[in-house]
Amino acid sequence: MTELGSRLRMAREEKSITLDQLQNVTRIQKRYLVAIEEGNYDTLPGKFYARAFIKQYAEAVGLEPDLLFDEYKSEIPLAYEDNLTEQLSRTQSRRSVSPNSSKVMEMFPKIITAIFVLAILVLIWFLVIKYLDTSEKSSVNNNNGNGAVDITESEDVKTPPDKKKDDTTSPPEEEEPVTEEPAKQEISVDSTSGNNTTYTLSNADKFEVEVKATNPGRSWVKIANGNNEVLFQGELRDGASQKFDLTNDSKVYVRAGDSTKTEIYVNEELLEYELSPEQNVVQNIYVQFQKKE
Repeated sequence: MTELGSRLRMAREEKSITLDQLQNVTRIQKRYLVAIEEGNYDTLPGKFYARAFIKQYAEAVGLEPDLLFDEYKSEIPLAYEDNLTEQLSRTQSRRSVSPNSSKVMEMFPKIITAIFVLAILVLIWFLVIKYLDTSEKSSVNNNNGNGAVDITESEDVKTPPDKKKDDTTSPPEEEEPVTEEPAKQEISVDSTSGNNTTYTLSNADKFEVEVKATNPGRSWVKIANGNNEVLFQGELRDGASQKFDLTNDSKVYVRAGDSTKTEIYVNEELLEYELSPEQNVVQNIYVQFQKKE
């Protein structure tokens, strides 16, 4: 066993995390976790996986990956790091290609067709209204030309009884005051880096955070406040949740071991992951609370 593998194994055993539990949190096969602890990197599916697997292992047991890489860099061949850098660069390039432009081009012919159909309907409506108006005017003129009595000039037309009543003007009704609805809270994305995403909560009077596992589902999570005090650390499963009132805090940190099985609510509003959970299973979420002045 290498010194790095021994260090990782001790950290895991101190937190009473079994290899099976670690496999569920990191999504790394158990035999690869054993190979990392024994320093047998040749067992891994590819060279660039060594550094990525070690990083996920370290984060899951509460160790800082960058410090481990600096301290035990002699145990990890440089080829692993070079291959991983190239792989991550290719992945980032693929993510940077936005599908929005292709979707817009696909929808463009449909939009043009819809506008054309709408224009035809408006034109038909205009012609029908114009035709009806012309027919009505022609009918009135024909009646006057055939000797019809003009009702407005007849002396026999009497005012209806209801019209003879005293027409008193009723006082204007008082308008009800318009109640302005309070501004709805807003959760915006500030930045993303790697598997880290920072959000800002504004237009809110409170700051309540709830972390919940899907049902069915389980995920290892860690929750800390703005002072880096750990509020909860452990596994949630089958709808279990942890809720905290952080109104007097400025920030919260949530680490989701499996973001596909972890839901985060801010003031009962479901937080949408900016990074795809399928492509970034382990995620670090930071939410900053911007209090009302």
